[in-house]
Amino acid sequence: MFNLEDQKYIKLLDLNAQIYNESEFNCKHIHLDSKSDEKVFMVAFRTIPEDSTGVAHILEHTALCGSKKYPVRDPFFMMIRRSLNTFMNAFTSSDWTAYPFATLNDKDFKNLLSVYLDSSFFPNLDKLDFFQEGHRLEFKEENNTESELEIKGVVFNEMKGAMSSISSQLWHGMSKHLYSSSTYKYNSGGNPEDIIDLTHEYLVDFHKKHYHPSNATFFTFGDVNPKEIQEFINNNVLKNFEPSNQKIFVQNEERIKSPKTVSEFYNPLPNDEKNHHVVLSWLLGESHDPVELLESYLMSNILLDNSASPLRKALESTKLGKSLSPLTGLETDHKELVFAAGLEGVESNTQDKVESLIIDCLKKVVRDGIPQKIIDSSLHQLEIRQREITGSGMPYGLQIMLSCLPACIHNDDPLKVLDLDSSFTKVKENLKQDNYLEKLIEEKLINNTHRLNYSLIPDVSFNKKNEDKILKKIEEKSKRLSKTDRKEINILAKNLKDRQNQEDNPEILPKVTKQD
Repeated sequence: MFNLEDQKYIKLLDLNAQIYNESEFNCKHIHLDSKSDEKVFMVAFRTIPEDSTGVAHILEHTALCGSKKYPVRDPFFMMIRRSLNTFMNAFTSSDWTAYPFATLNDKDFKNLLSVYLDSSFFPNLDKLDFFQEGHRLEFKEENNTESELEIKGVVFNEMKGAMSSISSQLWHGMSKHLYSSSTYKYNSGGNPEDIIDLTHEYLVDFHKKHYHPSNATFFTFGDVNPKEIQEFINNNVLKNFEPSNQKIFVQNEERIKSPKTVSEFYNPLPNDEKNHHVVLSWLLGESHDPVELLESYLMSNILLDNSASPLRKALESTKLGKSLSPLTGLETDHKELVFAAGLEGVESNTQDKVESLIIDCLKKVVRDGIPQKIIDSSLHQLEIRQREITGSGMPYGLQIMLSCLPACIHNDDPLKVLDLDSSFTKVKENLKQDNYLEKLIEEKLINNTHRLNYSLIPDVSFNKKNEDKILKKIEEKSKRLSKTDRKEINILAKNLKDRQNQEDNPEILPKVTKQD
């Protein structure tokens, strides 16, 4: 039974936020009661990877390939043609997976709610879908079991493309060392080399553990009756499960006692063979604490917001590099915030000089002080940015849901995040203290020992070495294959082709009619 735990009218957003808690399963329903015509729903799960096989990402893809109630190959794509939705998607982040949709039509909302809940809680997770979405071996020459083997798979190919990006290599390389003891050291999307180690059994077990009602949070926005939603969840989800006492959560990172310096390699673009990347990064406080988040944004804005900002000015005017690193700024997606600053186009053996440039600039800011008019201006800009409805292509209600999702994922109070006015009031009170921001910079950056100096060194053979590692794994797998195994690979390829060509009956799925 869902019980109202807390509620608050958020004037800024013109909505009444209601927090319900289910007594047996201890899962929350966040209802954002609004006069908006658009109705939004989202179910989110904590998904905490323990490796870089991309299990959460591949599970998100595979869950959308048919479910118990709707056993069609691609219910999402088929629903696009049977629905009046204004938004349908699914997201995998580093520590959560979410399934949101939006529509203006009541009947359509009920239809999509049924499809989404069944897809997430009761997916078929067919082995063929796993091979299609994740990874599989296929012979280069069809029906020739003596020809070369190659790896195929939607997510495998997607992540090969994603990980060829230099900014992705920078981020994942840096995270591996900055978060050396927590889940964030892993690539939640999946490293291509690790993806090919993922098994179907492991995927099914991951779903069973993570896609459980006791590990879920339900969200609704708009003119929706929360009791009706809760009754639907009870009848279609909860009654099929037993409550779980298993606690799934992200551990905070163990703090290092002294700064680290690490160098790794990447494949440079043509004519860019001498381009070194150097990024200095710090681990700060928790991102789901709104005051901590706003103060970190304010600090970042003052240091980096425009060409007159002291740290940006120092990085843009130095001859140590050609331009700012793409990672420069505040990263808020993980449980604990990351502040980073750096350069690309750096010469070799200047990693320490870039670090000195940044640290010296921060010390000068603290020593000289920050003019009050700059603090006031930055705070004003921050208020505008935090309150604006962005043109992100997402429904407004979904943007609000995603803003308070981290608080739900990390067992904090989403009302604190939604009520920005209270948080800004607290920040303004703090700023009345003498040299408050200067002390913040000193504490969070200058004296913070959880600091990493990370560099990427160009190596034109880097991509080939990675490809060779994958080819070596394929070769090792190939050596272990019996004649029967090789025949089964061909049978799998044929079965996949047959499945892709099969005509599903769309009438299995609900639809809206002219009458609706």
